[in-house]
Amino acid sequence: MSVVERIEELKLEALSALAEAGTTKDLESVRVKYLGRSADLTEIKKSIRDLPQDERKAVGGSSNRATKEIEAALAERLAEVAVAEREEKLRAEAVDVTLPGAPYPKGSLHPSLRVIDEVVDFFVGLGYRVAEGPEVETDYYNFTALNIPPGHPARGMQDTFFLDDGLVLRTHTSPVQVRTMLSQEPPVYIVCPGRTYRRDSDPTHTPMFNQIEGLAVDKGLTLGDLKGTLAAMARHIFGEDVKVRLRPSYFQFVEPGVELDVSCFICGGSDPNCKVCKGAGWIEMLGAGMVDPAVLSEAGYDPEEYTGFAFGMGPDRMAMVRYGIPDLRLFFEGDLRFLQQF
Repeated sequence: MSVVERIEELKLEALSALAEAGTTKDLESVRVKYLGRSADLTEIKKSIRDLPQDERKAVGGSSNRATKEIEAALAERLAEVAVAEREEKLRAEAVDVTLPGAPYPKGSLHPSLRVIDEVVDFFVGLGYRVAEGPEVETDYYNFTALNIPPGHPARGMQDTFFLDDGLVLRTHTSPVQVRTMLSQEPPVYIVCPGRTYRRDSDPTHTPMFNQIEGLAVDKGLTLGDLKGTLAAMARHIFGEDVKVRLRPSYFQFVEPGVELDVSCFICGGSDPNCKVCKGAGWIEMLGAGMVDPAVLSEAGYDPEEYTGFAFGMGPDRMAMVRYGIPDLRLFFEGDLRFLQQF
């Protein structure tokens, strides 16, 4: 077989291989095989200089024509295969817009936030307004304006986080009540949800906890109004069958003061070693009382004309009762296995 005949044979093989190649990868393999640096056609071109003078022209012309035909066929075939591959990719990536969307997992409200929302909604339904204030407070708003002057023993009961320049992390949301009274004339009906801070940690206390306080100042308010309000709130949150009791207590900024207790959901009062109620059978839920005349006077209200009552509750502890949770610290550990139950 002459060199020219071999060139023609290689050309036909290459054109046949190009026609059969179905992907750009296959076409690249054909190119390397027939046009690459080690291809037979390339070796023939390299050997032209070694041929007799009378054969060089025929072999050179034949090899150049074969190369151009193969390159032209390769380019044409590449265009065809690229279009086919693009169409196949589009078909594979097609989206059926009539199909339902992929479902996303649904979150849920934190149990404490559920209780906060319900308590706030209850008081808003009674005509109260929601009020808020800063979590970093001055000594005046957190203590002095609430009838707790410097050196008073009640300050020690707060277990306060003290900051620089006379600032503190508020130990209750009562400063919001003071700020409100200093900014408006009575009557005042507000409910104040927010985070508070104390140096305390056990199954029913945490260093950071939520609190909801309320304040009502008007003419003619009595302890009976406070009792009726708290009893209605307890029934709204815990159900009509909940057992509650009011007992006398002391808070520096109210006089007289009371506390609301609910029956223990863990032991029902039968276990003297119960970690939640400590064997008492009751769980302290909130403190309340009639606003001390000194607090009213500090706000610029006439205690001879106006009376008021205030209350403060822990929605985290209320959520413990509501959902039967034995340890308050579970609310703040961020364990999704716990939170997803709600």
